Amino acid sequence: MCHGGDFGAGVSSWLGRRHAARIIGLRLNYIPRSYRPGLQPGAVLSREEQQFLADADRWEEEFGAYDHVQFRTPQTVANGLNDSPAALAAWILEKFRDWGDCDGDLEKRFTWDELLANVTLYWMTETIHSACRLYFEMRTAPLHLAQGERIEVPCGIARLPKEAPFPPQSWIERGYNVQHWTELARGMLPGFGRGSTRRRCSYGEGHSTTAS
Repeated sequence: MCHGGDFGAGVSSWLGRRHAARIIGLRLNYIPRSYRPGLQPGAVLSREEQQFLADADRWEEEFGAYDHVQFRTPQTVANGLNDSPAALAAWILEKFRDWGDCDGDLEKRFTWDELLANVTLYWMTETIHSACRLYFEMRTAPLHLAQGERIEVPCGIARLPKEAPFPPQSWIERGYNVQHWTELARGMLPGFGRGSTRRRCSYGEGHSTTAS
């Protein structure tokens, strides 16, 4: 069984793609941005799918600067961040603020122990280099399925509303064997949060559908 969000969703997807006979299921709360289904010639996209692709392009234009710099010149930004704890903290905590479903108030969702432990982990191990290179490596090996190819391992999707842009179910089902779909009421970064917030974001407060 493989579970993943963010880069973990990419790892889980690749494991399902390459080792389907050894995996009983996938559980994903994120779909890799590089994912493209293997569309047949003449495939017609739904209006919802077309809107998603347009939204994804718009999001990349407005909010994807961090992605572009790490994809193009990962070591340039990594050397600067690895040299300054203030810069490293600003780089990481900005994303917690923007992505953490905290309405711009970090302490509403996270403890300072959680936040500083995360920053310290990168600082003490000097692993912001490898973290930045992941973006370059992801773009050089995108999850583009061949024509007619699908990841056949049974898959469950948990959709977090703040995880945007998130593909519509029909787009995901073109390449994944989706057997269960859960719409969560709130959240992003489900592995973090205080007490009941963590439980809500990870496991419930939403509605589910199961493939027949």
